[in-house]
Amino acid sequence: MVSQKEDFLKYQAATSPYPRLLEVERAEGSYIYTTDGKRYLDFVAGVSACTLGHCHPEVVRAIQEQCARYMHVMVYGEYVQKPAVDFCKLLAEHLPPQLNTTYLVNSGTEAIEGSVKLAKRATGRTQMIAAKDAYHGNTQGSMSLMGYEERKRPYRPLIPDVDFIEFNNEADILKITERTAGVVLESIQGGAGFIEPKNDYLAKVKRRCEEVGALLIIDEIQPGFGRTGKLFGFENYGFVPDIIAIGKGMASGMPVGAFVSSAELMRLLSHNPKMGHITTFGGNPVIAAASLATLKQLLTTDLMAQTLEKEKLFRKYLQHPLIESINGRGLMLAVIVKSPEICDYVVNYCQEHGLIVYWLLFEKRAVRLSPPLTLTEEEIKTGCEIILEALDMAQREINILK
Repeated sequence: MVSQKEDFLKYQAATSPYPRLLEVERAEGSYIYTTDGKRYLDFVAGVSACTLGHCHPEVVRAIQEQCARYMHVMVYGEYVQKPAVDFCKLLAEHLPPQLNTTYLVNSGTEAIEGSVKLAKRATGRTQMIAAKDAYHGNTQGSMSLMGYEERKRPYRPLIPDVDFIEFNNEADILKITERTAGVVLESIQGGAGFIEPKNDYLAKVKRRCEEVGALLIIDEIQPGFGRTGKLFGFENYGFVPDIIAIGKGMASGMPVGAFVSSAELMRLLSHNPKMGHITTFGGNPVIAAASLATLKQLLTTDLMAQTLEKEKLFRKYLQHPLIESINGRGLMLAVIVKSPEICDYVVNYCQEHGLIVYWLLFEKRAVRLSPPLTLTEEEIKTGCEIILEALDMAQREINILK
């Protein structure tokens, strides 16, 4: 009899030669359960997507209730659908006043695509600027902003007139000129190793954008929705962007994205031409209901504040000679070990021993820790013990410290 794993490998398109191949039975809270009866503590949360853990009861309830009323009824922007309206209104109430209008889409990469279109439409310019080692998504436009040529080369030509600056390099800010339509930066660089901005870097970029009439787009797809101790990462760094792109943790595991700006800018997508951005399933009421339930939980509990306390626990427990540093903020952490070989060993050892950790795209020495915000102190301690065991074994088997 053909196994489900064999069917997966035969019928589903591959993203790599080495998928993790856990056969999922169910998931709840901080745990994933597989068909062979094993339980895995999840320190990845669907790559930062499951903000409230797996199958949070309030999110499940909101989805079920909305499914019983109506699901897809019309393309985005035509019908008034309560879950989407309520979400956008609540979000606006908790953002700076100039970020008051939301366009709901299906994914983070579409949020970036829409943001770039809006910047070009608003300024009448064509040049976009992004950061080296940036990751903003994998569609053609978003990939054009990726500062990592190895991944882009097979898919060229991409969109033209994109230039790159080095994140945290203040001298590079002067490359933003009157030709620039928009600058796209992550509030914390993800694939590069969870790199935070330093010395008011993002505020300085914002000032330069204002000087030359460019728009600053901040990618909050991974840092957003409480992961850094604030609702959005940019709130940690003393400035307000012109546009934010959001997604991932927005709906606690449902496929979603959005971009947010001022009503004045967003109106530009409605004319000259009409339907400047369109999407069939953006604003889907079921997804919007999950987003609304997630946002309400973040705003009515202390989960966001807890992320900073939980960060302290990770930093307290994860002390080892093979760890060079721990990058990031809140529950967006990258454990930087001494070599890619050690990183691979740790990720694989942890899975074998019931803990899910993962890699980052570009920093090959980084062990990703992006658990649910609902993670408990006991779960943090348990997971860190497994990571330390993995590092001890790596130290003996790889003998990296010779």
